[in-house]
Amino acid sequence: MEFTHKPVLLAECIEALHIRPEGIYVDGTLGRAGHSLEIVKRLTTGRLIGIDRDETAIAAAQERLANYGDRVTLVHSNFDRVSEILAELDIPGVDGMLFDLGVSSPQLDDASRGFSYMHDAPLDMRMDATAPLTAYDVVNTWSYEELRRILFEYGEERYAPAIAKKIVQARETAPVATTLELAELIRSAMPAAALREKQHPAKRSFQAIRIAVNDELASVDRMIQGAVPRLNRGGRLAVITFHSLEDRIVKNGFAQFAKGCTCPPDFPVCVCGKTPDIKLVNKKPILPTQQEIDENPRARSAKLRVAEKLDPHARQADEDSGEEAARLRYEAKRAARLARHGREGRERA
Repeated sequence: MEFTHKPVLLAECIEALHIRPEGIYVDGTLGRAGHSLEIVKRLTTGRLIGIDRDETAIAAAQERLANYGDRVTLVHSNFDRVSEILAELDIPGVDGMLFDLGVSSPQLDDASRGFSYMHDAPLDMRMDATAPLTAYDVVNTWSYEELRRILFEYGEERYAPAIAKKIVQARETAPVATTLELAELIRSAMPAAALREKQHPAKRSFQAIRIAVNDELASVDRMIQGAVPRLNRGGRLAVITFHSLEDRIVKNGFAQFAKGCTCPPDFPVCVCGKTPDIKLVNKKPILPTQQEIDENPRARSAKLRVAEKLDPHARQADEDSGEEAARLRYEAKRAARLARHGREGRERA
């Protein structure tokens, strides 16, 4: 089998992970193993855990990584179960994790999967072919209000009400069964001005339905909540996103774990006990170079965010010094208040 899939931000991901030959790493979105192959090449006594919800991807990766079988464990599952998967494998912590979100190129290129609005196929859009919910179910059974909501929230589609109405009207006559049928319905619901835009009129709606079918946004949040506690000290978490909704969840999730004390600033000492779990390696996302975009146009919207697990002992030292600093600030403010009150008393006298 020949592999032509180009992993996005490959060099940047490998650099971000700081791979150690004896380390344990997770590729939570295995795909066609482009990133995994470069990770496992750098391992000697280390181990790679590859996860994907697509059985086709697992089979292809198994073939591509065959020469490294003793270092690789492949798991058919959703990446949002990363913490449970590591527990099942009796792995308490890992040295790095990579998640490349969104639909893989082979999934888009396989017309039969129903992800593309450019080729006719049954409405499916499942990343895991064993999952019960399909795009057909969403389009033909969800209410007008549910359709309008996902088109607007997940696709940021400004014509969501008109598109949802058109779908509901069409299915009263016969079910909407194929991708091109749906794409044409979407097109017919949009004004002429929108049809003159550069991107395909069905792009945002197909994205919204795909996200709903695969529960993608909730999965990203669950992944971050499960991944950070499983990182060893100094371990890196690298996440590639492809649209603003995903990126916002990753950014906010990282910020939550990077936040320290939440006590009011005038408290003399910390009483919440919260310390940062991670530090942000890059405050702004890493973007693909123009050369990569030219060679792989699907990389255009990619953003890479990286976080590093902090040393718990260093966190305790930071907490202690932070409490001392907070105490000194409190004492200084208290002294200033007393001085101000004394001055005001003398002036009144």
